[in-house]
Amino acid sequence: MSERKVLNKYYPPDFDPAKIPRLRLGKSRQIKVRLVSPFAMRCATCGQWIGKGTKFNARKELVESESFHSIPIHRFYIRCQRCAAEITFKTDPENNNYVAEHGAQRNFEPWREQHAINEQIKEEREEEESNPMLKLESRTEQSRREMEVMDALDEVRVLNARGERMGDEVVKAVRARAEREKRTREEEEEEEDEEEARRVFGSGRIKRVCEDEVVMAREVEPRVKVKSSAVERALRGVKAIKKEPVVSEPVPEPSLGGMLAAYGGDSDDSD
Repeated sequence: MSERKVLNKYYPPDFDPAKIPRLRLGKSRQIKVRLVSPFAMRCATCGQWIGKGTKFNARKELVESESFHSIPIHRFYIRCQRCAAEITFKTDPENNNYVAEHGAQRNFEPWREQHAINEQIKEEREEEESNPMLKLESRTEQSRREMEVMDALDEVRVLNARGERMGDEVVKAVRARAEREKRTREEEEEEEDEEEARRVFGSGRIKRVCEDEVVMAREVEPRVKVKSSAVERALRGVKAIKKEPVVSEPVPEPSLGGMLAAYGGDSDDSD
């Protein structure tokens, strides 16, 4: 086994390394690398979701026209697992992150947006502290906003107080309006009923009973009841007379002597 290991190579005596041609490679050449997706994305061609940490065989190249403080920016080429569409993204050394460039859309990450907002607020505060005129303008703007908020609150309070004062009047007006609408609706329904009755029973006039006639009928009703009650008492008397039993004279019970005399009389007549 030891003779199979080739640790040294043979160089002939006339070997000249200067005669070996060198391979000239450009700076913009692409290198095949193995990487994982640095963020979750969605393919713009087929809509395939690509999660963070998915492994790909990629091609890497140097972006010649872009850099950040002498830090080079690299671009990566990968292909979608479903449709094999090309997706490119590059490094972002300014934000210590990556940027989706072509073929895919990065998923929304709320914490990243919040971080950007916090950075912007921090920069604005630092700029205000370094610039006194900008600081004065910011204070003036803040005072104006506070005055506008106070005016709006005062207006709301006035409207609420006016509504409390006018609450009873508004309720009364609403109730009166509802009653008028109800009365109008009832009159319309009565007119519709009368029209339907005329259409069914002919063209004869139908007399409507008004409230005054109903009151008069109620006042006359007790007197009629008195007369009817007198007639009823007279009729009850006649019925009582008819129903009295007829009293007949009592029939004397026959005695023993009378019975014997009658028996004797009957026997004489037979002789």
